[in-house]
Amino acid sequence: MDISVIIPLYNEEESLPELFAWIKRVMDANKYTYEVIFVDDGSNDASWHVISEITAKHKEAKGIRFRRNYGKSPALYCGFKKALGDVVITMDADLQDSPEEIPGLYNMIKNEGYDLVSGWKKKRYDPKLTKNLPSKLFNATARKVSGIYLHDFNCGLKAYRSEVVKSIEVYGEMHRYIPYLAKNAGFSRIGEKEVNHQMRKFGKSKFGFSRFVNGYLDLITLWFLSKFGVKPMHFFGVWGSIMFLFGLISVIIVGAMKLNAIIQGFRAPLVTSSPYFYLAILAMILGTQFFMTGFLGELISRSSQERNNYQIAENLNL
Repeated sequence: MDISVIIPLYNEEESLPELFAWIKRVMDANKYTYEVIFVDDGSNDASWHVISEITAKHKEAKGIRFRRNYGKSPALYCGFKKALGDVVITMDADLQDSPEEIPGLYNMIKNEGYDLVSGWKKKRYDPKLTKNLPSKLFNATARKVSGIYLHDFNCGLKAYRSEVVKSIEVYGEMHRYIPYLAKNAGFSRIGEKEVNHQMRKFGKSKFGFSRFVNGYLDLITLWFLSKFGVKPMHFFGVWGSIMFLFGLISVIIVGAMKLNAIIQGFRAPLVTSSPYFYLAILAMILGTQFFMTGFLGELISRSSQERNNYQIAENLNL
């Protein structure tokens, strides 16, 4: 099969018939073999009824229905597991992503050698203050942290080589960082294609401003796991040791000053009257806690079933 199109959705009953018809026209015009997998993320409108009607009429259409709303990442994860196409394309169900972009994305994967191609909605029709500006700040941070220079990490229109989606695990709200997950899995040929952004035709956006706050937190988590997930002692142990040594040296200095005053015959105040003494003790306690956190992290990492799960690109005679 040439292409699997995965469409996560939540309460998009009005747009689904038009979206599938549009995808079908594009696929038939280019003579692709394809499937369209709708993943209903616990909709409470008639979305699943519409999907049932489409799948009854068209064998290319398939559906997955969640019992409740889990989120976009779980929807993509389940769609990726079922996808059969050589190229997997994801797009939103709100008609803001144009199926006319599919041939270009497919060509970049199949003929230009990319592992992943992300859409870039250079001209957007979203509110500038509540969506465009926060999106620009978010993407700038994501580029800096990940080292992947994409303009729009959050664009739902992306294309993947099949091996990519079968080799990564998308969970929580990590769908924004699939390029980063792919890079960490060894798929470094990541490209970008400028795509058209359509005005929303039905309903309203399901994502609020909180997605940017959550996005930053997820980015920090992903960066930490990719850097120190296997060897947490490299982070906690180093900083714990530095803090403990700083506290120890500070305590020695405070004690030496007290001892020097006694030797010279002065009535020195108690060491506990100095604020530096408490800062030194605090540094030693925090350093010990950091070190123990790293040690416990190492024990957990060594006991993990995934500790020797490596991505192998190819085998010969095996």
